[in-house]
Amino acid sequence: MHIVAILALDGVIPFDLATPIGVFTLSRLPDGRPGYDVRVCAEQPEVDAGLFTLRAPWGLDGLVGADTIIVPGTADPLTPLSPAVREALRTAARNGTRIASICVGTFPLAATGLLDGLRATTHWIAADLLAEHHPSVEVDPDVLYVDNDRILTSAGAAAGMDLCLHMIRRDYGSAVAADAARLSVMPLEREGGQAQFIVHDHVPTPQGSALEPLLAWLRDNLGAELTLADIAARAGTSTRTLIRRFREHTGTTPLQWLHRARIRQAQHLLETTGDPVERIGAQVGFGSPTAFRDRFKKTTGVSPHTYRRTFGSAQPACP
Repeated sequence: MHIVAILALDGVIPFDLATPIGVFTLSRLPDGRPGYDVRVCAEQPEVDAGLFTLRAPWGLDGLVGADTIIVPGTADPLTPLSPAVREALRTAARNGTRIASICVGTFPLAATGLLDGLRATTHWIAADLLAEHHPSVEVDPDVLYVDNDRILTSAGAAAGMDLCLHMIRRDYGSAVAADAARLSVMPLEREGGQAQFIVHDHVPTPQGSALEPLLAWLRDNLGAELTLADIAARAGTSTRTLIRRFREHTGTTPLQWLHRARIRQAQHLLETTGDPVERIGAQVGFGSPTAFRDRFKKTTGVSPHTYRRTFGSAQPACP
């Protein structure tokens, strides 16, 4: 079983601590078994969590042997990191452990030097402070999370849930991640490159929800050859207005959303059917096998064949 160790530092933000506990403990494999063994670890037995004090069942020894370590944010992100914690995280990284931060947990992670030379994010309100105190880190304040393979960072609040679901998808595939998302009452569609927050010039009105029928139509027509003009015509608006409304209400563009939805559907088909990869690419709207493979690898980090070998449950069918 995959072991997730959550490091509770003094001043830990309760929401940031609870997020990975909730998401990972809710995760279940197709046969009903839990996907993760979750540990809460701390340098000292008692941890100040602001309005209350918590007792961690594990010390820093709980980080040893973990497959993933999560570093939640703290009330004062500039609190110096103790040498013991710094060395524990650096040792884990050397041993190949995946390490992720939530919200301003990026600050203690950056204090270890593990983010030097890497792109990272944090809560947008603290991005300038992170860049000031850790100039070797390439700070991107405009995304939900950043995946550097073994080192990951996320923005604030719900973005931590997005990152946890992303890691579940990496570990066990989209079906298990989708189930965890449903149990967490979270959408699975948000990707790391999406904007941290959606700007509204006014309070959303019923007009804002008018995109939902369009999104449903797009999901039903993933295999069709759709252009931006086709989508705008379906929405009954100009392409310029469509792009603006999409950006306001989803944080991304129509074609980016469509590409992501196509890859999601392809993941599902690769996991649950034995259809040839080329056929699946055509079914979800890619004009050529090469275009499908390139987009799939860019989105998921692996080829369709590798994804199927890892997560597929059906035997390949004859072409």
